[in-house]
Amino acid sequence: IHQRPEEVADRLVPGHHEGDLIKGSTASNSAVGTIVERHSGYLTLLHLPHGWSADRVADAVVDQMSPLPSWFAKTLTWDRGTEMAKHAQITAATGIRVYFADPYSPQQRPSNENTNGLIREYLPKGTDLSVHTRADLDQIADALNDRPRKRLDYATPREVFANLLQQHGVATTP
Repeated sequence: IHQRPEEVADRLVPGHHEGDLIKGSTASNSAVGTIVERHSGYLTLLHLPHGWSADRVADAVVDQMSPLPSWFAKTLTWDRGTEMAKHAQITAATGIRVYFADPYSPQQRPSNENTNGLIREYLPKGTDLSVHTRADLDQIADALNDRPRKRLDYATPREVFANLLQQHGVATTP
């Protein structure tokens, strides 16, 4: 984390993300990956119904992050979990540079930690997350991306992202 570009330290420049896993019940070995863009608060969820091995997480990150414009996908800061052992493959496939927070330092990924708390309203601890489909996760992400945020002057993450797309000459919305 100490090698990240200085612009990541604040939320002024778009394209810097924080990520983590929300794990399901031990018996289910399921998880949902959470990736939050720091500037807009835009949330992307990773569908991991069959486990959270490094290969599965890398494939899910690449699948979900590859469609994003390069100016919106610069860095990803994660904790030091083994699920990110294939981080070099993620960088090779997407161009996103991966950084790791210091051990036991969730405060170094505050956007993600806050968002994980919001996600737990939909995905309670100790439940089998494999029962949730990709469509279910998209609905959860949509609900949170459409929730106004005080730090965004009550705009939604989706509105901020759409404005960024418009500023960069992209005609579509997320």
